[in-house]
Amino acid sequence: MELTSTDAEQLALDFFLEDWEIPEDDRDFFVSLDSHVVEDRWYVVEIGVEGLPDKWVIQVYDETKDCDPCFTFVSPIKASESETGLEEMPESIAKILQAERKSKEVFVNG
Repeated sequence: MELTSTDAEQLALDFFLEDWEIPEDDRDFFVSLDSHVVEDRWYVVEIGVEGLPDKWVIQVYDETKDCDPCFTFVSPIKASESETGLEEMPESIAKILQAERKSKEVFVNG
């Protein structure tokens, strides 16, 4: 494999922050939580907001160093409680998490 775990995590984090158009001032809230190799072909990287249980799972391909744009959101928080833990978050992050939490419930119950 050409990529290291650290490289894959940084690629995923950069991709995620650009995709969601996170303002520069709010980017430090997002961190790489974990990464692991799958079949020596790609990494699965988990991105989250420090202190919250939510995460996005992104695949980073070793050969091309591209991130799969169809990443997955995972959260134990119910849509009806979509504002849980967001009181201290910047508005941009709170809006993203609320939208993701609500869409997750629609998809599950959909």
